[in-house]
Amino acid sequence: MAEAVQAGLWGLLSGSALLIGATVGYGLRVPQKVIATVMAFGAGVLLSAVSFELVGEAYEQAGLAPAAMGTLAGAIAYTVGNLWLAGRGARHRKRSGHQPAKSQPSEAEQGGSGTALALGGLLDGVPESAVIGVSLLDGGAVSMVTVAAVFLSNIPEGLSSSAGMKRAGRGKAYVFGVWAAIAAAGTVSAVLGYTVVGAFSPAVIAAVTAVAAGAILAMIADTMIPEAFEDAHLAIGLITVCGFLVSFALSHA
Repeated sequence: MAEAVQAGLWGLLSGSALLIGATVGYGLRVPQKVIATVMAFGAGVLLSAVSFELVGEAYEQAGLAPAAMGTLAGAIAYTVGNLWLAGRGARHRKRSGHQPAKSQPSEAEQGGSGTALALGGLLDGVPESAVIGVSLLDGGAVSMVTVAAVFLSNIPEGLSSSAGMKRAGRGKAYVFGVWAAIAAAGTVSAVLGYTVVGAFSPAVIAAVTAVAAGAILAMIADTMIPEAFEDAHLAIGLITVCGFLVSFALSHA
């Protein structure tokens, strides 16, 4: 029970970064290049964590085939969910809205888009939180690299998306209600990752880890890197590599 509570607290900590980013993005006029830079850095951090902490761990536990199939399954599941949500107004949920053609729709422009945005946030955040709980199964200590990676990547996600929500005319109660709900869902996901997944064999745990990794990789490519590329395209590679190296250094500290 104590470790389940611990998993929830770590999930809550990483999810709180969404609220931090949302507060900055909604309350301040953050330059687009700053948003793009932070998004690129966060993408690099997550890429490193997925490579070494998730896919690498799944490979060590179960071998190449389960790790590869799980990763592919996660990417497929995320893509299917993302395509469904895209048709309902959540295609540009990570966009800050400075380009009208790639901005979030208002509720008047597309009914139900607010709900789709909220569901999109859950689709993006649940796999990240779940692997935090799963990481506790390896010796009873959470993977600080995974927690740090999710926390650092959540800040630009909350920042950019809340700025886009504000531009689309959504009020403060909606914006912060959505991010608070997603942070709470992340807490529950971390607890379930520990309690439910922990009841299975190491091979199943490895497969679940790989599925989450695939979903996160698909999310990075589909929602984070495009937003970063819009305004930091000349430096996005360098910034992403810097984020990757920071996460890599943490994993070997």
